[in-house]
Amino acid sequence: MTGLRRALHRFWPHSLKGQVLLAIALALLFAQGFSAVLLYRAQHARQESGLLHTAAMRLVAAHRNEDLRTEPAVPESPRDARRTERRERIDRFRSERLAQSPITGNETRLAHDEEELGEILRDQDVTAEQLLVVRRPVSQDIRAQMRLAHRKDPFANVQPETVLVASMKVAGSSDWVVARVFVPQTERFMLQTLFMQTLFIYAVLVGAMWLILRRITRPLAALTQRVAHFAETRDADGQLDPQGPDDVRHLIEAQNAMERRVLALLDEKDVMLGAIGHDLKTPLAALRVRIESVEDEAERGRMARTIEDITRTLDDILSLARVGRPSDQVEQTELYALVASVVEEYEDMGDPVTLVESSRMAMQLRPTWVRRALRNLISNALRYGKTAQVTLERDGRNAVIRIVDEGPGIPADKIALMLEPFTRGDPSRNSETGGAGLGLTLARAIAEQHGGSLLLANRTGADGSVIGLEAILRLRG
Repeated sequence: MTGLRRALHRFWPHSLKGQVLLAIALALLFAQGFSAVLLYRAQHARQESGLLHTAAMRLVAAHRNEDLRTEPAVPESPRDARRTERRERIDRFRSERLAQSPITGNETRLAHDEEELGEILRDQDVTAEQLLVVRRPVSQDIRAQMRLAHRKDPFANVQPETVLVASMKVAGSSDWVVARVFVPQTERFMLQTLFMQTLFIYAVLVGAMWLILRRITRPLAALTQRVAHFAETRDADGQLDPQGPDDVRHLIEAQNAMERRVLALLDEKDVMLGAIGHDLKTPLAALRVRIESVEDEAERGRMARTIEDITRTLDDILSLARVGRPSDQVEQTELYALVASVVEEYEDMGDPVTLVESSRMAMQLRPTWVRRALRNLISNALRYGKTAQVTLERDGRNAVIRIVDEGPGIPADKIALMLEPFTRGDPSRNSETGGAGLGLTLARAIAEQHGGSLLLANRTGADGSVIGLEAILRLRG
């Protein structure tokens, strides 16, 4: 069952155009198939009835010694003699009198045809004591072969292969009256006609629907690409011109209006963030100068650390707000060199950060933002786990950066919550573990900006106890 589902999923069209065309094709196939069965049965019934009526008329004519043609008693010329001889051969094929039935015992009798033939004969006031009806190949009937040898029909492109033989014995007579009727191959031509008709309907209907769906799906595909491009770049250039049916045109117009509104809101946000940064950082700088006049050194240190904490929080908030609309461009970057430079910064400060032997790879990314994400993750590992071990791995075209610490980890029910803004593992606000709880949120936003993700997972030892936390930063290549 699973294999069948996989096969259907593999061959089932996933586009709107493909699914609509498949639905039309299946519906048309069902309708044409049902119609073909009805037409075939009706045609078969008409043919059977015609064959039996023809055989009945020939049997009645032979029984009553009626000849529908007027034959001259004495041929007037050799040409008339040949014509009379040919007519006699035809009459002998159509009906003849025999001392015994030409139907052998090993031939299969057609009981239904015998019953219907008997009804036709009774309507003609002829009561048969015995009726035998069979079908045999022309190759097994001498009379049929002789008839075909002298048959001259310019319209008979296909010679019949079967002949219907009907034998009748009337009460009071010892002779059998035999009639033969060729079975035409009209059913084959009917099936060919239905097949060609179905192909024509398919070509016209499916072709017309393909053109209509193409007119609908082309602007939809362009709109999909535009939405994906706008979601990634927030670029106002390249808006689509309304095209296609009215419904699709209205959709494109609505998308263009929404993009303009989103861009206006982003511009307002940038202006607001710039004002916030200016209005807050200026008085903070003034406060940093004024605290130098405080005589108590301990108090002055606490005030300085508070100002630094506020400044870092403000930087994180502004960075998180701008990460969705970065100003720097994507550039080809040697990722291993970037990771190594960040690790060296911590090593120069004497922090226990190590870079494990890693893969070298170059990617298109924004190095300033990736560097910021790495610093946040390494700082988080040092703050709670005291050490940080960094590894860079290649996963196809993607890059996976792992930052491992030896801290207490995070409770399983709080791992997802730690990626939300203003959530911290330590509720204190001192300089040791301080921060606004935006580092992981900002790192996740930077990963998503590069088409990747950030995952946190506890590391467990052999006994199942937590021995640290692992942060997995994935960047799409």
